[in-house]
Amino acid sequence: MNPEKLLRLERMGLGPVWQLRGRADESAAMDVTDATNHVATEFAADVSTLDWDELEATVRDCVRCGLCRGRTHAVPGIGDRHASWLFVGEGPGQNEDLEGQPFVGPAGKLLDNMLKALKLARGVDTYIANIVKCRPVDADGRDRPPVQNEVAACRPFLERQIDLIKPTVIVALGKTAAISLLGLNADTSLGSLRGESHSYRSIPVVVTYHPAYLLRKPEDKAKSWRDLCLAQSLHDER
Repeated sequence: MNPEKLLRLERMGLGPVWQLRGRADESAAMDVTDATNHVATEFAADVSTLDWDELEATVRDCVRCGLCRGRTHAVPGIGDRHASWLFVGEGPGQNEDLEGQPFVGPAGKLLDNMLKALKLARGVDTYIANIVKCRPVDADGRDRPPVQNEVAACRPFLERQIDLIKPTVIVALGKTAAISLLGLNADTSLGSLRGESHSYRSIPVVVTYHPAYLLRKPEDKAKSWRDLCLAQSLHDER
């Protein structure tokens, strides 16, 4: 299949479903990779010009990866579009998929309490988003972390959100959010990222536990509070 046709398929969210094998197919494999990379670059450039309403409409209509097939609602994000605080999670869960908003279940209630501890509130100088905008599920219908191609497909949306918000500090909630946002290897541990400031395009990034994890391991809430205090100090410095 020629690269031009591949481009058309990619734009419709229909990538190749075969694997190319053998030396005789190396040039064809390169064509597939080049075409896919070109489409990704072109898409990111297109997204980078969208305003808020256009961006959210594009997220809701997106078919760039297979997650679109199982969603009830895409979940662009929620909050103050000029917030100084940006909280980034992994992806929507079942409750979020049903309601079209991030962090609305038990983990959302805990996140609200975390915001309250910082004297913040949902929608007031805060914006909440996720790495991917549609719910990832496994074969049994249970929530799972997004895989690399899903993260890559959604990344331009988050990048545009950050460009529009211009936050003072970003809090990455959980390992998936941290390594995806910072472009780190999948084997990077969350523990190795906590306790220090990282950077996304010169914006300080603080890594802490996902609220869903803290519901399972409440003894780590004190560690998360220390992370939030670090984020607060970085915010206040700016």
